[in-house]
Amino acid sequence: MGDKVYVNGVSTAMNGDCNANGTTLTNGTTTITKTVDQDEKIAGVFYNAREEAWYTYDILQEIANNLLSRTQLRPKIGIILGTGLGSLADQLTDVDYMDYQTIPHFPVSTVDGHVGRLIFGYLKGVPVMCMQGRFHYYEGYPLAKCSMPVRVMKLVGCSHLIATNAAGGLHPQYKVGDIMLMKDHINIMGFAGNNPLQGANDSRFGPRFPNMVNAYDWKLLKKAKEIGKDIGIEKDLHEGVYICLGGPNFETVAELKMLRIWGVDAVGMSTVHEVTTAVHCGMTCFAFSLITNLCVPEYDLEESPCHDDIMGIGKSRESRLSELVARMAKHIHMELKK
Repeated sequence: MGDKVYVNGVSTAMNGDCNANGTTLTNGTTTITKTVDQDEKIAGVFYNAREEAWYTYDILQEIANNLLSRTQLRPKIGIILGTGLGSLADQLTDVDYMDYQTIPHFPVSTVDGHVGRLIFGYLKGVPVMCMQGRFHYYEGYPLAKCSMPVRVMKLVGCSHLIATNAAGGLHPQYKVGDIMLMKDHINIMGFAGNNPLQGANDSRFGPRFPNMVNAYDWKLLKKAKEIGKDIGIEKDLHEGVYICLGGPNFETVAELKMLRIWGVDAVGMSTVHEVTTAVHCGMTCFAFSLITNLCVPEYDLEESPCHDDIMGIGKSRESRLSELVARMAKHIHMELKK
């Protein structure tokens, strides 16, 4: 076998083709040489636990400057579109598209339904920065990389974050197609010591110990409920607690029973680390889940959730979700003008 490669004291392997003479492997910021046998190949993506150290303030500022040089817009609102919700980006006008592959130091989305690009444009007259496709822990990315675009949004000039996701409804009164406004979350991955804010703290982003008590702005939650009533979806609108699990597998019945005891209303695989990063940056957050499947803690069910169904539900609810996001963005825009 060939030599191991150590980065920050952790054995690691990166993408690339290898041969007996050694191959230079590049992770985007660091070049490493790994000597291997003729028949050894590196498959998949493996990240060491300290990879977040690559995203220094200067690197993130470089990304932000690159984006700002490619658009005339200076939005104050950043939007993250979840699985099955990417079509909301089609509502934007006067757009500047930036594929993730063209942005320095940026990872790429590997999940179906996540286009993988940033869009600067107008959502019914409001300038926004839209992330069409996010990054997930189950793709092999560390949480700091998954939430890195939020810090870029902050450096671009965004003061507010609107995050959307597709989630399983655990609350017994939820139906497929309902919308759950996130009033709080449970950071179970953080309980296990996996947090996007781990490592050295840069006070230019925020404090060492950010307060998460009011992570989701109650004034925006109140406004969202008013908008829901105005557009006729108040019966489909709920307020609840979201939990992010590591994925990619869906939950067992025993796990669902445990989460229900904890007071969880919706289950997903994103958003929590993004909001944690946004709060650390001093951004104001609003988030909601589209309930795309039901998490029923029973063993005798014949149906089980699948990714294609989740994307289909997002498409069928496109108009109401677009209206909710657009009106929330308009409200934030007007409030910032005061």
